[in-house]
Amino acid sequence: MSRIKDIFVKYKEILTYVVFGVLTTLVNFVCFWALGRLFGNNAYLLNNAAAWIISVIFAYVTNKLWVFESKNWNIKIVAAEAAEFFAARLFSFGVEEGCLWLLVDIFNMGSLSFTFLGFEITGQLIAKVILAVIVVILNYFFSKFVIFAGKKKNSSGACKKSE
Repeated sequence: MSRIKDIFVKYKEILTYVVFGVLTTLVNFVCFWALGRLFGNNAYLLNNAAAWIISVIFAYVTNKLWVFESKNWNIKIVAAEAAEFFAARLFSFGVEEGCLWLLVDIFNMGSLSFTFLGFEITGQLIAKVILAVIVVILNYFFSKFVIFAGKKKNSSGACKKSE
């Protein structure tokens, strides 16, 4: 049991990032799917943008609190972190949105559709899955090495920048 605990402590940041990354991706996909059902698949880029906004808010809170443990709620710290976080996510959103358009409209993945276990699987959804891997890697890089870089909790729970 202590070996499992040692592994968890050693890889806690990566493990929590993966867990919350999966949850964030789930939030994004559920929103994308629900919006597709509500507004139709022709509005896939708009549906993707709305799903992105909801999932980025979720991701910021979970990354701040549980992944990178940046517990300081000083307005200046939060404003700086949030601005960097949303800017980095905006970059990865641009990559996702551009590649989604490329795969669906240019490479004609939008014409794919089949049913699996009673669910309709579209080319748009397949493209989103492919791009999710790229986006998760980009987002981890920006969060780890730019936004929350070197921040540690002190004994009072406040964060300070490591030297």
